[in-house]
Amino acid sequence: MTQRKQNRIFFCAGDVSGDVHASNLMKELKNLSSDVCFDSVGGQRMKALSDTFLYDMVAKGANGFVEPIKKIFTLLNLLKDIKNYFDTQKPSCVVLTDFFGFNSRVMKAAYERNIPVYYYVCPQVWASRKYRAKKIVKMAKKMFVIFPFEKKIYTELGGDAIFLGNPLLDTVPEPLHKTFKPDHNDEFKIGMMPGSRRGEIEKHTKLFWQAFKEIKKTLPNAKAYLFAVPEVSDETLFNHIGGKNEDFKIVREKDYKVRRTMDFIITCSGTATLENALLNLPMVVVYKTSWITYLIARMIIRVPYISLVNILRKQQVVKELIQHQATAENIAKETIFVLSNQKKLGAMCKNMSVIREHLGMPGVAKRVAEVILGEVFHNK
Repeated sequence: MTQRKQNRIFFCAGDVSGDVHASNLMKELKNLSSDVCFDSVGGQRMKALSDTFLYDMVAKGANGFVEPIKKIFTLLNLLKDIKNYFDTQKPSCVVLTDFFGFNSRVMKAAYERNIPVYYYVCPQVWASRKYRAKKIVKMAKKMFVIFPFEKKIYTELGGDAIFLGNPLLDTVPEPLHKTFKPDHNDEFKIGMMPGSRRGEIEKHTKLFWQAFKEIKKTLPNAKAYLFAVPEVSDETLFNHIGGKNEDFKIVREKDYKVRRTMDFIITCSGTATLENALLNLPMVVVYKTSWITYLIARMIIRVPYISLVNILRKQQVVKELIQHQATAENIAKETIFVLSNQKKLGAMCKNMSVIREHLGMPGVAKRVAEVILGEVFHNK
């Protein structure tokens, strides 16, 4: 019992993507060492692997610029609980996954108590607020970056950054080799990915459904597949589109088997765009948020694109429809244009196909786990 207490690791993540990456790392740590045990703040996936679960940040947390203000007292109380946990349980190390706004406070609390901090999936400081990198370098023992170019940002500031690959390579399979259908009467499979956060789902689900109904006017046999996260119920999604519909199917999967078969994806920006690129799926990227959040984002974001596929390729590979441009008509127009244009389809898929080779090799979570175990436990 004493040994298990000494080998405690505290994890903290705040969104679905972080929950997935952190839980995969937890599995690899457990595979490598049966003595390690976990306490966490995160989501359902992390909860299932944790000895102690403090709070469901994914389901109840706050993202963006406005939501954290609304939940400031809840977050402050949670931070107090985490500090108390650090003082009483004294974990061997802390592993943070993205979610800088809250995790920076957790990092500071651990640093002040001389608890080693590992940042797994560092915030995208290259897109906005580069000052965050300085804070991470000061307080984190090591940073596991997920894009090759990120390593330079942290090492130039004196940080110990390491690129062991992008963790999506552990979960996203190779794409299917498909021949896209040129006949408008074929049964096109249109995927819809409105996002995983409550605000994204509220803003995008109805919009994507309206766009699909426009698409049906040109592609009468099209079917819609909405890819949902477990945190959101079927009832909630059906309510957003006005009830059940025979053309609307909700998909819940972990292995990408259904998504790989899609002919086109209408997607919210975020990790999903990189997943789609690794699956070589043509897409249009859409994002709507509150005007306050949008205006703040416009002031601080320093990259010309919002989708990772465009950022990584340094060009507009896929169309981005943001805020006032994100209308059902524009989404439908782009979808039909791409599916009707073999040249456009070919160029888009060719650009996406080269992304995988720049992101490393599978086995990322295992390699990260080996580093953490080697530094924290084997060097005691």
